[in-house]
Amino acid sequence: MNNKIDVSSMELEERVVTINRVSKTVKGGRIFKFAALVVVGDGNGLVGFGIGKSGEVPDAIRKGIEDAKKNVIKVSLRGTTIPHEIKGKFGAGEVLLMPAPKGTGVIAGGPVRAVVETVGIKDIRTKAIRSNNPCNVVRATINGLSQLRTAEEVAAVRGKSVKEIVG
Repeated sequence: MNNKIDVSSMELEERVVTINRVSKTVKGGRIFKFAALVVVGDGNGLVGFGIGKSGEVPDAIRKGIEDAKKNVIKVSLRGTTIPHEIKGKFGAGEVLLMPAPKGTGVIAGGPVRAVVETVGIKDIRTKAIRSNNPCNVVRATINGLSQLRTAEEVAAVRGKSVKEIVG
């Protein structure tokens, strides 16, 4: 699933998940820099994330947005929710994503909520398990979303009809 999506002409929503101040101690004192974790999405099934680092916060955010636009993925949705339950993993970060009926809303913590809302999912239940490191949680969420498949996609791969698969 390594097909690049051209986002140069698209209007993407950007969301800063976290800004981290990192310091380096040198002979003359400390040097502070900033790392920004940014999520971009079109609200209709496309999402990407990026990390930007710089001496100034706005520069770090801009770099993060540029990085996020380079790795945008397409997510399979079913209406306002996801087609099925899935667990996304990255490093120590694990995120459980569960479909929810219409009107439930987004039940998710900070990093997961940022990703899910930029994708355009309106109804979902999530639980971040193990790590609470925002970077790993965002990567785990995107990993889970990238594994989602609709009944139509599964039917096409197996050469069957949707009725045969759903039963």
